[in-house]
Amino acid sequence: MITALNNTHPRLRLRRLRRGSGERGSVTLEVAVLAPGLLLLIALVAFAGRMGLANSAVEQSAADGARAASLERGPSAARAAAQEAVNASLADQGLQCTSTSVSVDTSGFATAPGQSANVTVTVTCPVRVADLPLPGLGPRTVQASAISPIDTYRER
Repeated sequence: MITALNNTHPRLRLRRLRRGSGERGSVTLEVAVLAPGLLLLIALVAFAGRMGLANSAVEQSAADGARAASLERGPSAARAAAQEAVNASLADQGLQCTSTSVSVDTSGFATAPGQSANVTVTVTCPVRVADLPLPGLGPRTVQASAISPIDTYRER
C-alpha cells in the first residue's frame, strides 16, 4: 500500500513520460517560426542605425564645407575648398557614399565687402544598403545643407 502512494512507482513514471512525449520537437518548430521575424527586426535596427549615422555624417560634412568656403576670398576658391572639406569630413567619419555631390551657392561673394552675405553648401550622398537582408531596399539618398556667413574682411 505504501508503494501505491509513492510517486516513484514505475507505472506512474511511465505515464508521465508518455504524457510529455507529445510536445517533443515543439521548441524547434517555435524557433523556425520566430527566426525570420527576429532576423527582420535585427535588419531593421541595422538599417535605422546606418541611416542615422549617414545623416549625421552628411550634415557635419556640409557644415565643414560651408565653413571652409566662407573663409575663401572668391567663388572658385570657395567651391574648391568646400569640395575638399566635404571629402575630408566624409572620409574622417568613415561614410562611403556611392557618389558624392557637392553644390556650393557662392552668390554671396557678389555683395560688396563689409556687407553680410552667406555661402550655402548642399551635400548629397547615396548610401549603400543592399547588403542588408531587407526585401525591396535600394540605395537611399541622404542630403543636407549648411549655411555659413562669409568672412566680412575677406578682402584683406
